[in-house]
Order: sequence, then structure tokens, then C-alpha cells
Amino acid sequence: MKITRSTVRTCCFIFGPLVLISYLFTLSRMEDPAALWGGIPENLRGVNTACMFIAATGFIMMWWLFLYKWDSLVVESLSWPWSKSNSGGNARLLFGFLLVMVPSSLWIESTYFHISNDFSWTAYLVIGILILVSIGNILLGLIAFSAYKKGIKGANWALIGAGMLAIQVIINDAIWWTIKFPW
Repeated sequence: MKITRSTVRTCCFIFGPLVLISYLFTLSRMEDPAALWGGIPENLRGVNTACMFIAATGFIMMWWLFLYKWDSLVVESLSWPWSKSNSGGNARLLFGFLLVMVPSSLWIESTYFHISNDFSWTAYLVIGILILVSIGNILLGLIAFSAYKKGIKGANWALIGAGMLAIQVIINDAIWWTIKFPW
């Protein structure tokens, strides 16, 4: 199967809303949604929430540039910074976007499952999910960096978008939240 930009767009339109739906579904079932904050101090939760909106903006910036703004031939030529390939850009983007969206849609439910049960292995599930999202963010950032190195117009904005997403998914979630959560 050839992965086209249309394939990537369709997957984003399916899995992007699933992230939000998973949050609404799980939060509606929880008796104490504040338990999801773990050990994050109450006075810093507003900053963390603001970072969520910054991350969403960064994701949308990359999504817009990769899937709508840039010419489809340019997108298909996107590669890893260490690669000389001039094809497969859509497949790379699909992999990066799916690594961000699919685990993101599983995070809140897995955290709720961990809170609701007394299994030791559930902590590894939650942390693994956050690591997958971080890897997806890094891959999208590497694709943006490669575009920047190639001189593609607007690639600096894709890099900034990846950095904005990284503030939340890597720093706040995979590192800070994981350290602070009362496992």
C-alpha cells in the first residue's frame, strides 16, 4: 500500500479527535479526576494546562505545514536528517503522527486503570505510553529539522511546532509527571 498525504490526513482526522474523545470518556467516569494530576502541585497545574494548549498549537502548526501548506512532492521528499532518500516522506509522517496520537488516546484510560487497580505492571504501561508519544514527537521534530536543512520554506515553523509539542509530551508528561506521580 502506498502511503499518500491523503492517507496521513485521514489518519489524523480519525485519531486526533479520538484523543479528545478518550479524555471526555474517561473523565466522565472518574469520581476524582484530580487524581490524574498525581504529584503535580496545585499551584503549577494552571501552567501545565497552558502548556497543553501550547502543545496542541505546535501539533497543529506541524500538521498544517506537512499536510496542507507544503506541496505534496516536497512532503513526499521529507526524510530523516541522516538520510539521503527523496521518497517515503508521507510514511515517515504517518509513523510520527500515529506515535503521537494513538498512545495519547490511550494514556488517560491507562492512567485511570492504574489508579483503579492494584497491579504493579500498570505503571509500566502508563510510562511506556508516554515514552511512545515522546518518540513520535522526536520523529516529527527530526523530519522538521531535515526540512529545515533542505531549506524548505516554513520549516522553521515546523521545528518550532515540534518544540512546542515537546514542552508538554516530553518535559511535562514523560519526565515531570512521571517523576511526580505517586506510583
